[in-house]
Amino acid sequence: MTEKRKPRRLELLAPARDAETAIAAIEHGADAVYMGAGSHGARASASNSIEEIARVAETAHRYNAKVYVTVNTIVYDNELKDVERLVNELYHAGADALIVQDMSLLRMNLPPIALHASTQCDTRTPEKARQLAKSGFTRIVLARELSLSEIKEIADAVDGTDIEAFVHGAVCVSYSGDCQAGQDAMGRSANRGECPQMCRLPYDLRDGDGKRVMTGKHLLSMRDMNRMELLGEMADAGVMSFKIEGRLKDVDYVKNVTAAYREALDRVIEASGGRYERASAGKSQYGFRPDPGKSFNRGYMTYFLDNVRPGRGRMATLDTPKWVGREIGEVARADARSITLKAGHEQLTNGDGVGFFKPDGSLAGVRVNRVEGNKIVAGQRLEVIPRPGTKIYRNRDKARDDEMERSRCRRSIGIEMTLRLTASDVLVLDITDSERGNAVTATLKLDKTPDTAQKPQEEARRRVLEKLGDTIYEAKGVDDRVGMKFVPASVLTQLRRRGIELLDAALRMTYEREKPGREADNIEELKGKRLTRHDNVANRLAEEFYASHGAETGTRALEVERAQNKDDRQVMECRYCLRRELGACLKTADGERLKGPLRIQATGRDLEYELRFDCERCRMTVWRVRSYCQIKKMM
Repeated sequence: MTEKRKPRRLELLAPARDAETAIAAIEHGADAVYMGAGSHGARASASNSIEEIARVAETAHRYNAKVYVTVNTIVYDNELKDVERLVNELYHAGADALIVQDMSLLRMNLPPIALHASTQCDTRTPEKARQLAKSGFTRIVLARELSLSEIKEIADAVDGTDIEAFVHGAVCVSYSGDCQAGQDAMGRSANRGECPQMCRLPYDLRDGDGKRVMTGKHLLSMRDMNRMELLGEMADAGVMSFKIEGRLKDVDYVKNVTAAYREALDRVIEASGGRYERASAGKSQYGFRPDPGKSFNRGYMTYFLDNVRPGRGRMATLDTPKWVGREIGEVARADARSITLKAGHEQLTNGDGVGFFKPDGSLAGVRVNRVEGNKIVAGQRLEVIPRPGTKIYRNRDKARDDEMERSRCRRSIGIEMTLRLTASDVLVLDITDSERGNAVTATLKLDKTPDTAQKPQEEARRRVLEKLGDTIYEAKGVDDRVGMKFVPASVLTQLRRRGIELLDAALRMTYEREKPGREADNIEELKGKRLTRHDNVANRLAEEFYASHGAETGTRALEVERAQNKDDRQVMECRYCLRRELGACLKTADGERLKGPLRIQATGRDLEYELRFDCERCRMTVWRVRSYCQIKKMM
């Protein structure tokens, strides 16, 4: 007879810019949250104090949920001691693991805290995954660009190491960790948490004859990711942690998207026949219907997950990197103060925000001052009057915002209670918390033998014991074995409180953080490897790590190299292909209609790149031709 296989835990991982957002994410169903520390996080504007992280950990751990802290920038030599000190503080604050990219942390004197290899490590092959797993990382965050088959290949190669993959949110056009466009042009490095979002700029496209083919289009700006319908396939491919992007997003965004993915992942778990289970405890109740389409997005795609070569017009948001909103109707007529919509449009509310594309392709926004039937009266004079037939989009839903603000969420853990009375007049309350695997017994010695009641007492006692509103618990059942004996409500209340205190104490004593990995003595994947600046080595400890495993060191990251700022430098490698997006793939006859080599120039700026295409590998690289580093002019 075959041994029954233990269910594999699936984790929903939500972002948080601050403690309030992190706690909201936990309340709305996240199994774990990730947030920045006071420094060295890849989102410099989303940092948190040690005290804030400790507060989040205290809340999260009550549900067996985890707190991961990002320390995922590259580290300079003069910062090594500071980072080592920071990690020790984070460990004592209750952080469950660190998300890092710099190999120097493997050489530091750290407490027993687990390390997760950030997406900035740019893991896209089984070889790289094995290298990281052998180095001591307990989890690997995969590159966003991978397909299901590629994910499975990597997961199979590092069996026993957790695999984490993004499922929702903004997407980098370049492989993460290998984008040096911001550092090259402006001295603002994505690997230092200061990405200037060069990919969101408008660009002009020129063909091989120097002819301007497109003007002012966001040629490198990706749509957002939404893989909600593919969570089951991702789990089957080996993904354990499902990551939502958005450490700069507001709390309503995080609540809405987290709740939506909680419901979707629960459906996967329920349909798995016991193969999967939740990674934390507690059920969330909230007063709104989750809908990612009503939160900020640039239009959705699954990226390369289910198709390694998405077709024309599938990936980029060429017209604007902003949130267009949801289409609600078309213009019938308009003037400088109002827009009248054709019949059949979605209902609008005073205070909504709507937008439309102007004839030049740019996006215009209007605040709805009031609604009169089909007529929108604008809150300000329209700079451009939309033509009849122009599509109108709603990018602020006032009714939805009010609903989110009114919503109150409670995440509760179900418990079973048994009440009994011993022969020695000791009142006993057994509490079983099967979700977290704890059971406690509270006792109270009565002053005298209880009197026999004249009528049944079970219902009254049940109401007292179930009064758990000021706790995280919800009574799922009360087994009353006291019979007709009368027990005062005050005594029951005292016993219930004692039992809940014991249950909370039991969790604190039994809670276990993830165990750290161990560095291997020999990592074959590094033997003979020649490091380049794309390996992002920025300090002596990282260099020592690579050298000790046989790598050829000497080349450091762009952020610290002293080479002259020469032209013709690769600043991005992308799986996204502009030719394919425009329907001019070189592998097809359509490629002839767009003569190369192609160049893009930031609209109105002296910043130019050449696009090079590796059709055999289906990759596009971006090479700097001209740039200047005057930040004020660039911004």
